[in-house]
Amino acid sequence: MSEPESGSVSDPEAQAGIVVRDAISAPDVDGRPRRATRRFPLFTRDTARPEGGGRAAPRDAPAPARQWPVLAVLATVGLGLLLTAVDRFRYGTLLIGVALLAGAVLRWLLPDVGMLAVRSRFTDIATYAVLGTAIVLLAMMVQPNPWLVIPFLKDTLHFTVSSS
Repeated sequence: MSEPESGSVSDPEAQAGIVVRDAISAPDVDGRPRRATRRFPLFTRDTARPEGGGRAAPRDAPAPARQWPVLAVLATVGLGLLLTAVDRFRYGTLLIGVALLAGAVLRWLLPDVGMLAVRSRFTDIATYAVLGTAIVLLAMMVQPNPWLVIPFLKDTLHFTVSSS
């Protein structure tokens, strides 16, 4: 049997030099990248990390310290759930809403927040802020003796629920 030439595709050194430019290209017979299909692959092999999804602490820090922003938000939510479980519903839900608002602030101020970054920075901030604000407002309007009374909501309820 003859040995393969140094420029052939079966040569490992030549294969190492093949550069695949995008996720759906494949080398042709000569080893050059070509676009095999215009369709997207059935299975995604890799995804881009969200903007700001890097470590929140240096690499040599222990694992929990690298994810301190998400752990702080989760610990605050956990404390809020605990308060809710021990019959302090208003304070517990208020704390949960404040934790989400703090997550929005952390996502806005810090360049890298670890696993607190799920989507783009704008989408994360908007999601955390809207949900946190809604939970805080609902916690302040809870009956009996609400801290916040919005008059038009009472009128809306009057028109939707009949007494008969």
